[in-house]
Amino acid sequence: MKASSPHGVLPITEDDAFIAEALESASIPTLLMSMIHISGETDILGGATRPQPAALGDTQGQLGEEEKAEVRAQALEILKRFRDGGCQLPPPPSHDTVLSMMRFAVGEEVPNAYVPMMLEEMDLEGSDSRAFEWKDEEAATKAKDFHVLVIGAGMSGLLAAIRLEQTGIQYSVIEKNAEVGGTWFENSYPGSRVDIANHFYCYSFEPNPNWSEFFARRDELHAYFQRCASKYDVLEKIRFETEVVSARWDDSKRHWSVCLRDRSGAEETREFSAIVSAVGQLNRPNIPAIEGLEEFQGHAFHSAEWRHDVNLTGKRVAVIGTGASALQLVPEVAKVASQLHVFQRSPAWMFPNPDYHAQVSEGKKWLLAHVPFYSRWYRFLLFWPGSDGLMPSLIIDPDWPHPERSVNALNEETRIFFTEYMRSQVGEDDELFEKVVPRYPPFGKRMLQDNGSWLTTLQRENVDLVASAAKRITPRGVVGEDGIEREVDVIVFATGFHAGKFLWPMRIAGKGEGTLEEVWGDEPRAYLGITVPNFPNLFCLYGPATNLAHAGSIIFSSECQVRYVMDCLATLIESDYAAMDCRRDVHEVFSEKLDTAFNRTVWAHPGVENWYKNERGSATTTSPWLLVDYWEWTRKCNPKDYDLIPKLPG
Repeated sequence: MKASSPHGVLPITEDDAFIAEALESASIPTLLMSMIHISGETDILGGATRPQPAALGDTQGQLGEEEKAEVRAQALEILKRFRDGGCQLPPPPSHDTVLSMMRFAVGEEVPNAYVPMMLEEMDLEGSDSRAFEWKDEEAATKAKDFHVLVIGAGMSGLLAAIRLEQTGIQYSVIEKNAEVGGTWFENSYPGSRVDIANHFYCYSFEPNPNWSEFFARRDELHAYFQRCASKYDVLEKIRFETEVVSARWDDSKRHWSVCLRDRSGAEETREFSAIVSAVGQLNRPNIPAIEGLEEFQGHAFHSAEWRHDVNLTGKRVAVIGTGASALQLVPEVAKVASQLHVFQRSPAWMFPNPDYHAQVSEGKKWLLAHVPFYSRWYRFLLFWPGSDGLMPSLIIDPDWPHPERSVNALNEETRIFFTEYMRSQVGEDDELFEKVVPRYPPFGKRMLQDNGSWLTTLQRENVDLVASAAKRITPRGVVGEDGIEREVDVIVFATGFHAGKFLWPMRIAGKGEGTLEEVWGDEPRAYLGITVPNFPNLFCLYGPATNLAHAGSIIFSSECQVRYVMDCLATLIESDYAAMDCRRDVHEVFSEKLDTAFNRTVWAHPGVENWYKNERGSATTTSPWLLVDYWEWTRKCNPKDYDLIPKLPG
């Protein structure tokens, strides 16, 4: 056994006092699991100290202070022996033992169906279990004649490039921005940060023990993806400041003909065997058509196109929207603006999370970097309670007597909990309380993280929450539905994105008549959110109905999709076919299943307006599937789901 453990965990050389101090920052259930790996002793699983059922935001297993102190003391002795013995690990625990460890760590039953998924996600062997491997050695040679276009160098595009680099398949990445990072390059507004715990919001094969915050800010996230692009040698394959204007499938040549445009406006056409779209859902800002906008005499811009040349200090500012971006930027703008008016079309439910702006202690960073398997079990502990366990509270109970405010008994408990949290934040301010408490069921819209900064900000003397949409814009300000004009110097639109316009504004023409945009209309659909009939060798990442509104990290979803796409490409290359085209009947059956599943959820609730569905209430962006089901469906490509198109003779 090597003197270091998987994923580059560093050997322990620090003295006893240092280790003891670091252990004060430990997640106790996580630490207990590491102790089993390091000592080889499984009697911990039968001990009296047992974590309680895992809850979102809690990584301590609801254990008492005495219990935690005993575990830390025991861990100190184990780590000292491990250090003094040269950091040698015993044989790994068996599969059955790991299953018992999973159940012990989260204080509840982990169904057998989840075990393969979680073992892969945790990657305890440190071998990147989702990495691609050829079944046929000759295929690696054939791969050099297959050229893939990846559109976008954000999180999913980089992941696709990394996997393609591993295969030897020829590929090119086209990125409209000047750098990698996608969302984390574009969104540079004050307060921009991730709202999924960072030790989960990173590639499974590239954990980062050095996150400075539990929910990192934009600059640190951008730097992470820059490092990944450099480490995995994909930068040279990325062409920056270039856009895909259009793509046309040429059936006579069995390839895509793609028009590219660089920043000078010059266009060229190139040919590709396949296209992987990694353009995302939330990358084309949506500024609503509000009457009078063009007459405004001050500065007006979208949060995703932040004007850093506009100094907001001492300015009168209007922020239109109260979604995820507004929740982050409003507290920052309020610190410098002389007056801030926040226009709220509808309030948002918030999940109370004291770690939302918290720093990661140096002790916890040390544990993640040095204690074998600690980072992997910590990832599991973040994953599990924020995963499919939430789904029961989102399913509509047709017999529930209060459908106007919740969808079932669990959902009602959540509503009460969130409402009490909001009351605790605003105190006796009944007017503000009435404004900020939603009337729709919890989780009907995107759930937001909050550490108290939002409601505290709304109580500042220089902040005015307008409980209405912006109705009209004048040369000097914004008029709400109350008819009052509020004079401002700057308008910030925190109004989201054209989430339902997938691959827009590119024109994608396949085998049939019409472009992809025309085929989809306002109801984009794709088999598994990835492939579309009559568009051979076109694969979507983060495509229709794949957004995660209830659980998990979108990186997990992207890793599932990229693995599926890689298996599709391998199927073509190894079987000597030119292309694959999703069968219409397979696509339609999946679409029907999607509607049935979505219509059972709170997102389809008639009292909820959200960007997850179109005007008719059909699912367009958000996935209603359990993560374990989607993981299973995307493990392998089933060639029977596709019409395989042979290569041209000769």
